[in-house]
Amino acid sequence: MFDLTFTIDGQDTTVPLTLPIDHAVIAGWTGRDPVARDKHIAELEAIGIARPASTPIYYRVSARRLTTEDSIEVCGSESSGEVEFVLIGWQGRIFVGVGSDHTDRKVETYSVTVSKQMCDKPIASVLWEYEDVAPHWDQMILRSHAWIDGARVLYQEGTLDAMLPVEELIHRGFGGKGFPDGYAMFGGTFAAIGGIRPASRFEFELEDPVLKRSLRHAYDVIVLPVLG
Repeated sequence: MFDLTFTIDGQDTTVPLTLPIDHAVIAGWTGRDPVARDKHIAELEAIGIARPASTPIYYRVSARRLTTEDSIEVCGSESSGEVEFVLIGWQGRIFVGVGSDHTDRKVETYSVTVSKQMCDKPIASVLWEYEDVAPHWDQMILRSHAWIDGARVLYQEGTLDAMLPVEELIHRGFGGKGFPDGYAMFGGTFAAIGGIRPASRFEFELEDPVLKRSLRHAYDVIVLPVLG
């Protein structure tokens, strides 16, 4: 069991809560629009990454890869982040967060599963109750900025109506049994504006335009040398 402490933002109040996370899942190719989904698949194929065995697909990674720290260390310069919403199950409740599925792109060319395990997965330290945002889920916005060659650029942006609904994502991933306690699941991402590329710093957010609030996090990418 791995514990992470968050702040639960309930609009009127905020409370700290330590959540036990036993399992982490990275859901991939979760787009509702097959054209947009295939665009992201083609984007990855362009850098040598094979098509997935199914869509969506659910990769397992160590829960200890999750972190709320503001920096991560990676081997070599061929990794990059992806903004995604995150679901966490606890005592029958579902919390919503935002994270980055930071992935080693070189390793991804020969094994997506292994590549997902190579890098830490930063997530914001504030969560929302899913029931508070479910009525306007499709209107929420995922967005990321990347620092590339000293400049901050818009890297990804899109609304959640482009992703599979939460209920369908859970149903497909867990056999219709509901979202289990102790699981954290990343929900998929958008194609990168200008193509996938590494960055020295990655900033990401989930914006709720209805309740006028956002979940945000950012982290520096520290590159370790690959000597052989």
